[in-house]
Amino acid sequence: MACSDEQRPLHLLFFPFIAPGHLIPVADMAALFASRGVKCSILTTPANAAVIRLAIDRANAVLRGAVPAIDISTVPFPDVGLPPGVESAVGVNTDAERDMMLEAVNQLREPFARFLADRRPDAAVADSFYPWAADTAAEHGVPRLCFLGTSMFARACHDSLLRNIPPEDLIAADDDPDAIVSLPGLPHRVEQRRGQVMDPKRNAPEWSFDKLANDADRRSYGEVFNSFADLEPAYVEYYRTVLGRRVWLVGPVAHASEGSSASGLAPEAERCLRWLDGKPDGSVVYVSFGTLARFTVAELRELARGLQRSGRNFLWVIDGGDTDASEWMPEGFEELVGPEGCGLIFREWAPQRHILNHSAIGGFVTHCGWNSVLEAVSSGVPLVTWPRYSDQFYNEKLIVEVLKVGVGVGSAFFASKLEVRGEVISSEKIAEGIDGVMGDGEEAEAIRKKALELREKARSATEKGGSSYEDVGRLINELMARRSNVNT
Repeated sequence: MACSDEQRPLHLLFFPFIAPGHLIPVADMAALFASRGVKCSILTTPANAAVIRLAIDRANAVLRGAVPAIDISTVPFPDVGLPPGVESAVGVNTDAERDMMLEAVNQLREPFARFLADRRPDAAVADSFYPWAADTAAEHGVPRLCFLGTSMFARACHDSLLRNIPPEDLIAADDDPDAIVSLPGLPHRVEQRRGQVMDPKRNAPEWSFDKLANDADRRSYGEVFNSFADLEPAYVEYYRTVLGRRVWLVGPVAHASEGSSASGLAPEAERCLRWLDGKPDGSVVYVSFGTLARFTVAELRELARGLQRSGRNFLWVIDGGDTDASEWMPEGFEELVGPEGCGLIFREWAPQRHILNHSAIGGFVTHCGWNSVLEAVSSGVPLVTWPRYSDQFYNEKLIVEVLKVGVGVGSAFFASKLEVRGEVISSEKIAEGIDGVMGDGEEAEAIRKKALELREKARSATEKGGSSYEDVGRLINELMARRSNVNT
């Protein structure tokens, strides 16, 4: 006899974009919903499944027997001419490869539709970078929940930009990159320098894609955010009342996997944590720019000089590309990262959550990717902001001006990893930013105090009775009620 609707667990399909920054929070989110009795499936390609396989295996081990196991369903990566093994945005290095990746993304529509037809999930949490997912899900009678993995603040800002600012007002930022772009209708006054905003002409494919994705998200059933109510209260209200959109804040989702200890990490990752064990509390500045940022030799040199100038212990996770350290390493820097030095350069995958939660960390120099920002907030670590492109300039605005838990280094130009970057932040600015969150001044003290306050709010949000805990329950109940109504 088939199970009744009341007995059968809710089934959610998670369909993340093919990049680590999208995959990892979705794996955490699946673990979170699974812990509440939801059957969770993740649809992706083989190489991308490998990125999250260990996290899912650990989650299933914790949940063993209590709920259905989280399932990773893989589909072949489309043959679009990319080099073998390149199945992620991380491996894209040219405009031609970017276009091939977009074609591959479009070809994932068919396996997504096939999963919906064959497995009939109760809802699909599909990445905003799959704009066609809204219509495909609707064709199969499955509610599509969009997820992009950024802040509500950034999403609201970009929505205002796309809908209210004529593209011609943003073109040719090189003529006057300091011209102010004001974003109307938001809870806060938000102004960006034109050089910090995507140029619709220079970045024409991205601009068109963003408009397409934004329109698709507005047509979707609702949106799930890796955030929490006390972090962005004005934007929860803005989304629900002004924009009239269903939203659920379920983060920080990384808390769902925080139970895993540092044991089982790769030897190099454990070495990194052991190095931190030997440093005083709050004495180390952590430097990392995610998986997509690329730095010129000049930028690397100034960053190294900035760390020298700061006079602080540092842990620098640097891209393990082909750049020869002798090309950028300034005089005297090699001694700092030697056996008796105050710094450590790390070229492997870094256990960032463990690093940020370590008592030795006193500040975080970051590109302002949302995963990194939220992990820092959850750890009570103040931020030195150095945005590069995408949502990062909006997140910087949230960090520095709204939340007041960070200091900027003065990054002024939007440029993706495929663009030649002419801007070089000076070592003086970098050192000033580090001192601004780790120094003895009143402003630095206030930033650290605010960061610790947000840490407590982040942790309480996911506990039973917390705002995110309750939003997860509300979403589950709403989808269960919808299933009953549809089947009546």
